[in-house]
Amino acid sequence: KERRMEFEVLKKHISEVLGVDANEITEDMEFDKDLGADSLDTFQILMDVEEELGMTVDEEKAESIKTVGDAVRLIKETMEA
Repeated sequence: KERRMEFEVLKKHISEVLGVDANEITEDMEFDKDLGADSLDTFQILMDVEEELGMTVDEEKAESIKTVGDAVRLIKETMEA
């Protein structure tokens, strides 16, 4: 259930930043290929999630994010640390 919360928060911010329907976002989507995000968009999305959840993700790890699922895992790891 916890993982759903991270995914929902992430989807909301992806939707806001990229103008994509949140209901169409899946964990296997790639930020660049499937969602049309560049690195700045992805960074903005992560910053918004950090602000909402009151946490900070590791920037080096954040740079390796390719898919929505990667981001969910990184957020979840960060929350549990």
